[in-house]
Amino acid sequence: MHIPDGFLNVATVATTYAASAGGISYAVREANKKLREKHVPLMGILAAFIFAAQMLNFPIAGGTSGHLVGAGLAAILLGPWASVLIMSCVLIAQSLIFQDGGLLALGANIFNMGIVASFSAYFIYRMATAALGDSRRGRLIGGFVGAWASVVVSSMFAAIELALSGASPLAVVLPAMAGIHALIGIGEGLVTGAALSLVLAARPDLWQSRVVRRSAI
Repeated sequence: MHIPDGFLNVATVATTYAASAGGISYAVREANKKLREKHVPLMGILAAFIFAAQMLNFPIAGGTSGHLVGAGLAAILLGPWASVLIMSCVLIAQSLIFQDGGLLALGANIFNMGIVASFSAYFIYRMATAALGDSRRGRLIGGFVGAWASVVVSSMFAAIELALSGASPLAVVLPAMAGIHALIGIGEGLVTGAALSLVLAARPDLWQSRVVRRSAI
């Protein structure tokens, strides 16, 4: 889903950079207000985990491959604004160190995989747990659905940006991106569910404190 340089036009690059810069700026203020001191190390651990996990690709149909995005896991555990900061750090490091996604397209990649993925995962998770109940089962199913949806929704935004830039017709790129990432999202959901299950077993206090404080988000 990382968009390389040369695929987006100037207007799309400028718009997504502005949106991402504004989102990161606001995320810094919101995270400072809503996170407790004990959650700061967790942000670092999640950033390192997501950075490493995105280096591992798994095969998808047609010879393509996908990788974990991680925004859903971060948003569910720490809230969407903290997830925006985590994903921004990961994507900036990937772009600068590994050339994974272009510098000109960095604003679009942060917007898609940082902002869109984080908020879509968070709100779909909240809707799922509201319907299923705030039990272990409800949280894990909600985590799977939220993580899956975050991959699909963010891929659709990437497809729209490519179409607006004239890289490919929307009728072609949108179903192609959404279809492939619907499969990739299954892996994302399974990994996210496994990670959330581990957190519930080992450190449920980290999650429970976020559940109480999320009502203010």
